[in-house]
Amino acid sequence: MNETKSGATPLEGDGKRILMIFGTPKSAGLCHALGDAYAQGARGKGHVVRQLKLGELSFDPVLHDGYDQGQHLEPDLLEAQRQIHWAEHLVFVYPVWWGGLPALLKGFFDRVFLPGFAFKYRGRSQAWDKLLSGRTADLLVTLDTPPWYFRWIYGAPAHRQMTRTILGFSGIKTRRLAEFAPVRPSSETQRQHWLQRAERLGVQA
Repeated sequence: MNETKSGATPLEGDGKRILMIFGTPKSAGLCHALGDAYAQGARGKGHVVRQLKLGELSFDPVLHDGYDQGQHLEPDLLEAQRQIHWAEHLVFVYPVWWGGLPALLKGFFDRVFLPGFAFKYRGRSQAWDKLLSGRTADLLVTLDTPPWYFRWIYGAPAHRQMTRTILGFSGIKTRRLAEFAPVRPSSETQRQHWLQRAERLGVQA
């Protein structure tokens, strides 16, 4: 878990506590560049930004027995839960693959957003408590598909899953969903514009 590029821990004052989660197994690339640009903008406004790179964590992304039995949480996942509790605002940075979330990010949610941590059912009823309420989120999402096609032809399944059935179910309100697409045919000039946009989003955090 990184807090600054230099490894130093920033002082926590009146700034917002922001946790950035990189949901890709890649150690570099456009997603990381976008996240770093967002963090730069946010830190420039006095916010404290911590980074959690899932590709650098050690954990089994498979929930082997579903929610019927408990599965030992690895130290990195216990630390991730502590960081989520610490944060006021979450930033998820990830690509859309096959119309959905990368398997590593989905596995992270399966293992970390557990009953008793992210939500709690009320007895045997269909009602539940949203245990992560009070937090907000920004989503920085890359796609190869043009956004209009992903939305109107495919129905934006990854966006609905994130905003409604994962974050919304847990009480986290998605504030902004920023698409950076299509990536594959993009020029270097276009990518520089995207980085500038990500930095502006961080300034507005």
